Amino acid sequence: MVTNIRTEESYEVLWGAIPYPAFKISFDNKIADANVAAETYCLNSIKQIKLKSINIYFGENSIVISIINQARETLVSVSIYDVDVLWPSKLHSAHDIVATPINNSSNDILLMFHPHGISKKIDQSLSHQSAARSVTGMASMLAHEIRNPLAGISGAAQLLITNISDDDKELLGIIQTEVSRIGTLVDRFEVFGDKSPLNNCPINLHTILNQATKIARVGYAKDIKIKEIYDPSLPFAKGDPDLLIQLFQNLLKNAAEAVPLLNGQIVIETAFRQGIKINLGSYSKESLPLQVSVIDNGIGVPEQIRDDIYEPFVTSKATGSGLGLSLVSKIISDHGGVIEYSRVKNRTVFYVLLPVWVRNQREEI
Repeated sequence: MVTNIRTEESYEVLWGAIPYPAFKISFDNKIADANVAAETYCLNSIKQIKLKSINIYFGENSIVISIINQARETLVSVSIYDVDVLWPSKLHSAHDIVATPINNSSNDILLMFHPHGISKKIDQSLSHQSAARSVTGMASMLAHEIRNPLAGISGAAQLLITNISDDDKELLGIIQTEVSRIGTLVDRFEVFGDKSPLNNCPINLHTILNQATKIARVGYAKDIKIKEIYDPSLPFAKGDPDLLIQLFQNLLKNAAEAVPLLNGQIVIETAFRQGIKINLGSYSKESLPLQVSVIDNGIGVPEQIRDDIYEPFVTSKATGSGLGLSLVSKIISDHGGVIEYSRVKNRTVFYVLLPVWVRNQREEI
């Protein structure tokens, strides 16, 4: 009797320790059990998940059902790799999926999902962070070297405007416009050169997002429908409020420029996601459970530049500088977070993953 109790306890401990979604599937393809990670991905408690058909989550004719049936028929483990899965939680990523018979008599199947797609995207994101930082030294130099002659040109143009003909005033107007444009570009460069420490504090992300959307609605997105879907239980994030407003301003502006003129729509969603961590060094990992999704119904990023969208000067826009997403990548890097791009059901999605504020947290030096 004691042995059975201990066996059950060991099973519960091992089952709960699996960091990725796992399901025990009965002979009739109903869910006999699920682990804690499955709760997060399915947006249901284990009690709610149990006894539901697996078809509800993945569809009757999905490849998931196919490998379950194949494992049951052959009595051997069946694996498929790099499968795109859209979970009820709206988390969309590639997974390696394994279906394994539990024993030869019950027809029960152990179904596990390993989200290697997330780790792959995190690796890509981390590699792009170094690209964003690579322009830092150049940014400081350019800002200093360009600003002084720009001021001289702008001052000379102001003096000339009262002493030239109307025809020449049009040309002078072009000069002033271009000087202003270059000045704006230099200002954006200076942000890359900013090495001051973050003003980290506990942040209500919804307050930050509300501020960003207010600015968008009265400016560049005034004719675009912006829908907000917020998780009211979201804990505080760790970060610099001014930089995070700038981060989401850039993403919203990027979305606003991508949507069609008619029926353009932007959706902002927040959610709490367990199980996503990145290495901070030899001794620790940073958990990134806070997810902000910025979704638009534009045509998306051209395939030929998708792997390089966080690189400086990479853009698909005729008038773009190619610094917007590179700056986003730098800000997220400074916060120890991750950004990833995806296309889901003909919509563009940027996922921002950020750390939670922990009370009495010691800041990294």
